[in-house]
Amino acid sequence: MDQFNKDTYKQQTLIQQFFNSCMGKIVILFGVIIILYIVALFTVPSADEMLIETRDNIHECLQDNDSIKIDEIDETISNVSRTLLSADTLATNKEAYKAFRKYNRIEVYSHPGFRTVHVINSFYPQGRRISIGIFGIVISTIHYKDLVLDLGAVRGDYGKQLNAPIIEDVDSDYVGGELNVEPYHYEGDLEN
Repeated sequence: MDQFNKDTYKQQTLIQQFFNSCMGKIVILFGVIIILYIVALFTVPSADEMLIETRDNIHECLQDNDSIKIDEIDETISNVSRTLLSADTLATNKEAYKAFRKYNRIEVYSHPGFRTVHVINSFYPQGRRISIGIFGIVISTIHYKDLVLDLGAVRGDYGKQLNAPIIEDVDSDYVGGELNVEPYHYEGDLEN
């Protein structure tokens, strides 16, 4: 028979049993979440900081670049750099920024533990989130398609009739002459 060696087996203390139990891990996770929430409450960026950083992100979004502005992946990757860098306002397309200020409005909303900035325009009258402020930083989520820079017609030819008759051009160069249409007379055997 195997002899039991008491030196190799030590009974766990109450604290070690608590840390190793499922309930202990849940309580620890809940405690970490509460601590992070308290830190988030104290480090929320102010409304002025949110507006300054968001305008900076808008400048970067409107800058002329070589990529396609509507590409979702490029915009998402660019948001990382917008969060960490500041814009060179001299490189911003001035006409586009003027159109942005004309057709869009930005508003800051406060939430418990974070703030958001929304752009309000004719496409998003309820607002579209373009940045989040949490833990003292402003994270850009703006995409070029969120901004209204022109209020042209969505669809042209509003007065056009959908089933309008085809109008032929009278002055076109018609190749061919007048058709000689005569009644057809059967000249075969009339009796059969």
